Formats: sequence, C-alpha cells, structure tokens
Amino acid sequence: MDSRLQSNWYSPTRLLSSPVDYDFPGDRFIPNRSLMDLDQAHTLLTSRSKEASTPKANNEYRRKLEENLTLDCEGRPFRMLVFRGSPKSNRKSSRLIDEMRRSDEETLYTCNNTKPQRCLPKRENRILDAPRLKDNFYMNIMDWGKSNILAIALGTMLYLWNAENAQIQILSNVTREDDYPTSVSWSEDAKLVAAGYKCSRLELWDVETCKLVRNLQGHNGRIGITAWNGHMLTSGSRDKAIINHDVRARYSLTSRIQAHASEVCGLKWSSRGNILASGGNDNRVYIWDTLRMSSSQFLHRLNDHSSAVKALAWCPYDSDVLASGGGTRDGRIKIWNVCGLEWNRHYKEILSGHGYGISSENQFGLCLWRYPSMTKLGVLPGNSSRVLHLSQSPDGLTAVAARAKEILCFWEVFGPPPANSSRVSELDSLLSLKTSPIR
Repeated sequence: MDSRLQSNWYSPTRLLSSPVDYDFPGDRFIPNRSLMDLDQAHTLLTSRSKEASTPKANNEYRRKLEENLTLDCEGRPFRMLVFRGSPKSNRKSSRLIDEMRRSDEETLYTCNNTKPQRCLPKRENRILDAPRLKDNFYMNIMDWGKSNILAIALGTMLYLWNAENAQIQILSNVTREDDYPTSVSWSEDAKLVAAGYKCSRLELWDVETCKLVRNLQGHNGRIGITAWNGHMLTSGSRDKAIINHDVRARYSLTSRIQAHASEVCGLKWSSRGNILASGGNDNRVYIWDTLRMSSSQFLHRLNDHSSAVKALAWCPYDSDVLASGGGTRDGRIKIWNVCGLEWNRHYKEILSGHGYGISSENQFGLCLWRYPSMTKLGVLPGNSSRVLHLSQSPDGLTAVAARAKEILCFWEVFGPPPANSSRVSELDSLLSLKTSPIR
C-alpha cells in the first residue's frame, strides 16, 4: 500500500478537505483548556478595579446581558450558569441577547464609520404659534400629509400649512360655538382630509377645491380619531364604536364594531393594510383582521396598560411589531405617559412624546429610543407644557409636536438618512424643513 495513502488514513487532512459546520448551542461547547490563559481569565473575571479593555463597550448592553445571564428560562434568579436541561429552553433568552448584540454592533459600526456621528438637535428648527389649540388628550387634530402639508384644527377652524412655502389656508370653519373638529387625517393619496367633530359629524374635504364632498353618518358621540386604509376610512368615537366606511360606495358604512368599554382614542392600520390596532380609554388594545371585522371577532386583546391608550404606531421595517403607549397612570411600560409615537424610517429608532407623568425625567419631553434594546438615546429639550400630538414629515426627517402651550415645535430629529440606505421612497425628492427664524 502506498505510504501516502497510509498516512491519510489517520491524518485530519482528510477532514479539512470537506469541513462540516456544527451548531453548538451555548454551553454545549467546551473549549480546549490547554489553549487558554486561565490566570488572565481569572483576573479579568474577579477584578473590579479596572474597566473593560475595550473602550467602545456599551454599558447598557453589558447591563442587559448580565441581567439575562443571571436569570433562568423561567425568570428565576441564580448565581452561576447552569449546565443542564435541553438547550431548547434557553433559545428565547439567546434570541434576545442576539438582538441586543446586533443592535450594539450596528452602533459600533456607526461609530467606526468615517462619517460624523448623528447628534440630537439642541433646539427646535422652527416654532409656530397655534392659538386656540385644544388641550385635550383624547383628540387627534394634527396630521402631516404626503403632499408635505400639515393639517391642524385650531378652535373651530381647520387649517392647512404648506411646509415648503409656509403658506396658510383655511379649509373649513364651524359656525356653531359648541362644535369643533376633534380629529383630522389625510387620505393616502393626499387628496382628501377627513375631519371628525364633537357633535358626531364626519366630513370629507377636497383639498384642491376646498369644498365639502361628503358627510358620513353612524356615530352619536365625539369622533376623536380617524385612520385611512386605501379607500377605507375608519373612525373611533366617544360612543365606544369603531366604524369602517368605504368612501367609494353610496352607502359607505361597511362594518360597526362595539368592543371597547369606553371612548376609542387610538386607531392605526398596519403598513400592509390587513391589521388594525385600536386603543381606548378602557386601557385596552385590540388587534383586528380586516377580513373578520364584520363579525366583531378580534385577533388579540392586550390588557397590559393601566391608562388610556392613544399612541399606536406600527414599525415601518417590521410589519408585525406594534408600539403602544398609555396615559398618565400607566406604570407598566418604560415609556411613561406617551401621548404620541413615531418610528424613524431611516434608523431603528422610535420617538415618544410625553405629557403628565409620575417620572419628572420624561415629563413634557420628546425621547428618542433605540429599537429593539429600547435604550434611551436622548431627550430633546422640553417645554413647560405637555405634548398633545406628534406627527412626521413625508420624507421621514422632521417631527412636529403640538404642545398645550398653543405652539408647534419642529425637530429634525430623524436625519440625515444613511447614504447607503436601500429603502427608497417615492417621496425622497421632498426636501426637509430647513432652519428658519422662530415665529
């Protein structure tokens, strides 16, 4: 027999020519101790006098990692890693650690990039007076349309403000003093504005002609929230009902849902248009499938909030993720008293607007959070009045907050977008608001 063949019989070279990938689930991999410097490892594990040698280590990530490594799969504390049981029971916590690790790696990549790191703005780039702005948590009277026009209700009048040329136009005016707009929303094609009123009226206005084109019936109480889904307009009211209108049909009412035990103050359709989230003053969030809404059968009912749920926002890059925020007495989530939520379409971040709350740290402020670790990136300088409404420009760079002090504050908080971004929108040609003199 050839000597070369005899040597290959026991040589590992044969295995290297066709390597096999193995998946070692966590603690099942035991390293070769002969290749380890055990003295140095012991010093690094026991010494608390020096910080880690890696200067770019994320302290928040390390803290969350330590929390996850000191709890078992059922949330019970223990003091050391447990080498027993099936690795399947630890996969949930492993996935959480992997998500935080990926988020931390993205942050390190941004820091190592040659481009300057994003910084939160220190002040608003524009402030507008908003006289007669209603200080009411349950109303939704501001919306920024895809045509870069901001619709807002001030007192009995509905205004349109063009963000490109700063021109102001009056769309409607209510002559009755006991009636006024309580909800405003743009259609997806930016041709119509839906306006709900205190006296249960729901109107559709043509923006180009400034004419009323339709009245929609069905509610018998204040309409505090409206949301579009293509040609479908969904409205929520103080009468506890959710109504779907097909604005193309002569008889527009397609379904009526009575699930909430109190006023409906939050509605948001998912980006795919197949799922609706509703929030109410009964502290509950309902998830609805558009194909089953006529039967009033919900997909999920979330009872984790302890105050009214107004702020709802679907993640733009993960359509199955929903962010929700509760009111003043809601102490079950980390974001206290959320009055509005807006996802950053360029980075994995979410902006929250706050009102009255137990914690003075976030009171009246705008907070930017990293997703999914929910690490606070910073707080925009606050004001002496709470945030009532929060909306986002069509290019996804600027956020506007309506405050109870009757002012609108514009922040370029979401930009600039990354140069290598693969998500190209048809509205990328729109320019963001530039710095201009206040008032």
